[in-house]
Amino acid sequence: MTLSAEEVAAILGPTEETLVADIIRTGASREELAQAWAWVGSDEAMIGDGRPMPAGRVAALVELLAPEEDEPEPGPPPVTT
Repeated sequence: MTLSAEEVAAILGPTEETLVADIIRTGASREELAQAWAWVGSDEAMIGDGRPMPAGRVAALVELLAPEEDEPEPGPPPVTT
C-alpha cells in the first residue's frame, strides 16, 4: 500500500511538500520509510549491527532523506582567532 502524506509526516515529522511527494512517488511502504529513516539517523550503528546496506526502495528513500554532502553538520560554529 502506498504511503499517504499523513503517514510520511507521522514518521518524519514536519516535512517539505516536495519531499513528501517524492517519497510517495517511490511507492514505498510505511515499513520501508521507517527503515530508511533509521539508516539516515544512525547508519554507523546499523552497519555495526551487521545489517545489510539498504537496497531498492529503501536505498532510494535514503538518498532522498540524507542531508546533502555540502551541508555543514549541526553543532557550534567553528572557532576563529
